[in-house]
Amino acid sequence: MQFLPFNLSSRLLLKQMAVGLVFLSFGALAQEQDQTQVQDQLHTEEKDTFETLNRDIFYVNERLDHYALRPVAVAYTKVMPDPLERGIGNFFDNLDEITNVVNDLLQGKFKQAGHDSGRFLINSTIGVGGLFDVATRAGISKSDGEDFGQTLAVWGVGEGPYLMLPLFGPSTLRDAPSKFIDSLTNPLTYVEDVRARNSARALDLLNTRTELLEVDDIISGDKYLFVRDVYLQRSRYLVNDGAIEDDFGDFEDY
Repeated sequence: MQFLPFNLSSRLLLKQMAVGLVFLSFGALAQEQDQTQVQDQLHTEEKDTFETLNRDIFYVNERLDHYALRPVAVAYTKVMPDPLERGIGNFFDNLDEITNVVNDLLQGKFKQAGHDSGRFLINSTIGVGGLFDVATRAGISKSDGEDFGQTLAVWGVGEGPYLMLPLFGPSTLRDAPSKFIDSLTNPLTYVEDVRARNSARALDLLNTRTELLEVDDIISGDKYLFVRDVYLQRSRYLVNDGAIEDDFGDFEDY
């Protein structure tokens, strides 16, 4: 998996990757290996203009994760009580709702903006600052999430070449600069105490990485291709609000 330190958008990205890995694992089991290889050759040029450089960066990111982030995440799950771990995850999920609402409005999704705003208000108050996901228990489920990359896609901006960013992980030419815009809607950006701000970011990242421990073993074959295809398919899934052409077999839209 990819090491994404101190990225304000890393929590959302890693969650997308986790869900995408599950989607892909079922799709991959339903087809022959040679079909996958043929399809990959047909789409490589479209997806991965900078594959050689991307692979080099992927290797560095993977080593950093293997020797630094993952061991800490494993230790974190062993010492952190489950209720507290869930509470921390809920807290950062609640902060993500602000970014969701802003991008909902920019995309003209006013009903969704009301839904996400309701989640934020309920969890921030009754849920004690977001530590408890009261909104879900009340029937207001969490959405897949929106970011500025999706907003640009709705505005007609193409995704561009696939990029593997140092430390930040998989992205595209459209999504990479969008991470900065999304950081402006994250309250952690405006915490004046630098030590407190960085500690919160580190805790967010660590908690997110623990959520991916159980899907680490799903990856098979060429890890680089696996992560790339998952990221691109998941990104297109989100842009199209769940309607996406499946590149891994003749299945219905998710």
